[in-house]
Amino acid sequence: MKLLKFTETGAMEATVIEQRKDTRSQLAWPISVWLPEASRFFNGSSINISKGGAYLEVPMTTPVRPGHEIELNFPRTAALAKQKGSYARIKTGKVVRVDREKMLEEARIGLAVQFL
Repeated sequence: MKLLKFTETGAMEATVIEQRKDTRSQLAWPISVWLPEASRFFNGSSINISKGGAYLEVPMTTPVRPGHEIELNFPRTAALAKQKGSYARIKTGKVVRVDREKMLEEARIGLAVQFL
């Protein structure tokens, strides 16, 4: 969450307040995101993950907004798939924030997702 305040010079500045309750772990892993509104998958990567959610990057053309419910597919190696019985770990989540800071430089957007 961002709080806005005015400085002594009258300029506005934002302060970010951390709301995540669980410890996050850095995890750069390929993922696919199913977006029901678009009826298709978008390939991206995870940046970090916690028990309660994840931060992802997807192409800037992904038509997603806060409030969308998505399905995340984390692929597994063949050995892990044999052990676990499937080739992907599938989680559902709700998009709580869309970051567009890297849109022009890297053609990607960031998604903060809360697992359901």
